[in-house]
Amino acid sequence: MQSEVDIRHIENNADLAASFQVMQELRPHLTDSASYMAQIKRQYEQGYRLLAAWRKGSIVGLAGYRSLESTIYSRFVYVDDLVVTSTLHRSGIGELLLQSARQQAALLGCKHFVLDTGLHMALAQRFYFRQGLLARGMHFVEAL
Repeated sequence: MQSEVDIRHIENNADLAASFQVMQELRPHLTDSASYMAQIKRQYEQGYRLLAAWRKGSIVGLAGYRSLESTIYSRFVYVDDLVVTSTLHRSGIGELLLQSARQQAALLGCKHFVLDTGLHMALAQRFYFRQGLLARGMHFVEAL
């Protein structure tokens, strides 16, 4: 399965539009393709990049990430979004996407690779542990 997958950055409007349905599996609150595209374009202006996994001409997975710098991690890549279409869970595509994002982090000279997942997402947590990621804290949020 993995050899049939091509991982590359989304660089044009047609590919961005094609990514909407896959991203919507992770972010169901995104209900409008045009608004999604506008948001991703704003995020691109802030350094966000979107890797897509292509299989047989269709996008089947996404990894959205950005390079940041902080006092705790120095320079690091933060993965905002990681999703593989539900019909291809456990196919190795998520692992390929994470590997590609890690490679980008290494190319950028980052010292850490960071992501968050919900406390209720036990399967995702197990996947991240298998990928060598360790839980180091909790993420606190307040809606304003």
